Amino acid sequence: MGGQYRITGDRYPRMRRPRRRGRLVVMAVASVAVLGVGGWGTLQLIDVFTGGGDSASAAGTKAACADRASRTAAPKALPAPGTIKVNVLNATTRSGLAQKTADELKKRGFKIGEVTNATKEYDKKVKGTGVLLGPAAALDTSLPVLGTQLAGAERRTDPARKGGEVDLIIGDGFRALTKKADADKALAVLAEPKPAPTSKKNC
Repeated sequence: MGGQYRITGDRYPRMRRPRRRGRLVVMAVASVAVLGVGGWGTLQLIDVFTGGGDSASAAGTKAACADRASRTAAPKALPAPGTIKVNVLNATTRSGLAQKTADELKKRGFKIGEVTNATKEYDKKVKGTGVLLGPAAALDTSLPVLGTQLAGAERRTDPARKGGEVDLIIGDGFRALTKKADADKALAVLAEPKPAPTSKKNC
């Protein structure tokens, strides 16, 4: 074209509307955000199914199990035979049985108190091997220790009874004390700590 509409130079007039760069930038940022959230969610799912997020809890569980094991490994506090005073009472019609039993208990390290016939409450009324009687506090202390010497004896407590003495009341089924070797083994087992039951899921 010539005249006043002649085109000069190396630039040409724009024949279309300019692009909106702002909209493109917003769309790009939104896409990146969506991808980032999606990736984070995927990682969380992977952790859930693989247990990857349980490392801290696992460490805490191991520490708790170790502490529990150390506490259950502590020996059980039981009184020694030499600290237990035993009254030997005969509830049978066989004479001399109380003294004979008391002498054997003394050889095994127990302290001997009264040696006599049983009271009317028990005299000729104990059908088993015997009854071990003591205060309530002796149920988990002195009575189990004395019970190792007479297998099958019944354990009873008297809440009104005071002091630390215990009674061995000989019954009709009594023949002799448990053999010393067996009694010693039973006493050793009694003193061993019993591990607390644990769940496989936790320990």
